[in-house]
Amino acid sequence: MQSTSGNVSPDSVYGQSRLPEDYWSFDRIEGQTIEELKWSAQEAFPDPLIKVPAEYKGNIAVTSLDALINWSRRSATWPVAFGLACCVFEMLASAMGRFDLARFGMETMRASPRQADLLIVSGTLTWKMAPAVRRIYDQMAEPKWVIAMGVCATSGGPYYQGYSVVPGVNHIVPVDVYVPGCPPRPDALLYGIMQLHEKINLYKLGNQPAGG
Repeated sequence: MQSTSGNVSPDSVYGQSRLPEDYWSFDRIEGQTIEELKWSAQEAFPDPLIKVPAEYKGNIAVTSLDALINWSRRSATWPVAFGLACCVFEMLASAMGRFDLARFGMETMRASPRQADLLIVSGTLTWKMAPAVRRIYDQMAEPKWVIAMGVCATSGGPYYQGYSVVPGVNHIVPVDVYVPGCPPRPDALLYGIMQLHEKINLYKLGNQPAGG
């Protein structure tokens, strides 16, 4: 059945047979059930342990020391540029205007490991280059993290059976996040960085300090 304006009425689907009478009520009940399930799985924010006077609420934020330190670390993670093969071009592209790595607190790629706390290894790592990677990692400031970018850095890639290729940078330095691809796109690297941020959020000063 069609209306006088030419639009298809809710009781028909493009001129086909009429829907059952209880179709719309069933759809509404299903939506209500889903919403109730979503609300039941959510937890309300606990009341703050410290009461902030009303006149100061616009200028004071109550948080934990762990959350404050982890926020500052993930918001100012400085990577050291260490490109070994074609993946480095995708890593550099992530800093361009289209992807804008600066949104994550990484304004520039550092040339000195002493001013960086994130090592992004992109490309094929050989045993001859392995001591240099380890030396750079040891010179980085604590706490520090490592991202293996691309299948070559992750597992050796198509050259993993070669006598001169390290089958994964994790054999030389501890790796926090693996970004697969040959080469991975810049948005894949950004996703890996966001996963690293989630890991940084879990650090605790007491029982799980960063770099410990």
